Amino acid sequence: MCNKIKLFDCVAILLSVMLSFLFFAGYAMAGAPEKVDCQAEIEWDLTSEVSITNFGCKTGEHKKDPALIFTAELKNVSDKPLRYRINIFLLDMDKAAGHLVPRKGKPPVVEPGKSETVTIPFIKTSELSKKILVIVKTMGL
Repeated sequence: MCNKIKLFDCVAILLSVMLSFLFFAGYAMAGAPEKVDCQAEIEWDLTSEVSITNFGCKTGEHKKDPALIFTAELKNVSDKPLRYRINIFLLDMDKAAGHLVPRKGKPPVVEPGKSETVTIPFIKTSELSKKILVIVKTMGL
């Protein structure tokens, strides 16, 4: 009887751990864009009020310096005007950059149903990252 209880407890704990892993993995991938043009393992952490419709990365130049350049198109899927903060972390290179979307405006917001494209360069970075984390949050006005 004692061994059966221990086995039941072990199975219950293992099942709980597996379900929580699937929940959090699904949450991290919930906002992944349909079109991604970037050869990297990307983790997405997006607010429910935004959709990334297009995301890409490439190497190039920014003001005559080599750069890894990211392009993201953010769409406001809420029913109110919002401003966003996008952060991109190159996890295997210990680098990060961020941008306000939109950067300017009166008021600086993306209207419901509208999209805004932003370019984020990592200056003096000449190679593609293999592990990337993208975070998008809403900002207060």
